[in-house]
Amino acid sequence: MSAAQLAYNQIDILRSYSNAFSRMSLLPIVERGDFSLLNMKIARDKDKIGKKFSTYSEYLKFAFAELRKKYRCEYVYKNTLINNLISEYGTKNSIIINEFRVGNSVADMVLFNGTSKAFEIKTELDSCKRLETQLSDYSKIFSESYIVIHESMINKYKVEDNIGIITLSAEKGKLKLTEARKAIENKFIDVDMLMRSIHTNEYKNIVFSYFDMLPDVGNCEIYEVCKAMMRQVPQKKLHELFLAEMKKRKSNNTDLKTYCNELKQFCLSANLSKAQYDIFYERLNNSINI
Repeated sequence: MSAAQLAYNQIDILRSYSNAFSRMSLLPIVERGDFSLLNMKIARDKDKIGKKFSTYSEYLKFAFAELRKKYRCEYVYKNTLINNLISEYGTKNSIIINEFRVGNSVADMVLFNGTSKAFEIKTELDSCKRLETQLSDYSKIFSESYIVIHESMINKYKVEDNIGIITLSAEKGKLKLTEARKAIENKFIDVDMLMRSIHTNEYKNIVFSYFDMLPDVGNCEIYEVCKAMMRQVPQKKLHELFLAEMKKRKSNNTDLKTYCNELKQFCLSANLSKAQYDIFYERLNNSINI
């Protein structure tokens, strides 16, 4: 077998490890104890069963360790970022949301605590396509916007001075995130962008909270009328009301810190409750059966 074929096969296997953490692979286990998709991926490594891993949980730990060392995909970055946000800010009064739509962009992760932060991840496997547009969009409604990159890529990404930079590095086999540059606080919220980024009930709540009333108009007019009213809200107050609404969103953040480190990103994206997680983790501790 040629070196090129060996390299291809290795990348193929690593991509399979990455896909093992997808909602498509893991949600069926949560919902009905269906391991069929995960079993297809484990079958590639059947010679390692009983040697490197015996249970589904051990397989996922093995797969994540391989990704962390050899193929730092978005899942690895997100998982590391979640662990970092939990340790730095805690989760009792903070909300972490996976993939938050901002206009035509989607922030990889956002954090609401005493302020609002957006994080855009660019792994070593990514290109910088659309990055300028994405960061510009985030800066229109979030107080702070960050790009998360590997430390070796810091000179590749030239971003505006207001954008914070967080770098990922490996130390003694563990991944570490470091704030290389703090974001400059944005004190202006673009109402048009905010209206396009939050739910109908949320912008109605913001309007009602400030004006103590909702406009008496039909459904066809409510959006534009609420937008016009929201422009009258002082910026500082608008940001406070935006934060208050986001903190109402359903979240498993309080329990997330107790979940297995390798699975935090999946659990966040699937918004697993503690009861769901306990069933899921119990199932993962079953012996592999393929």
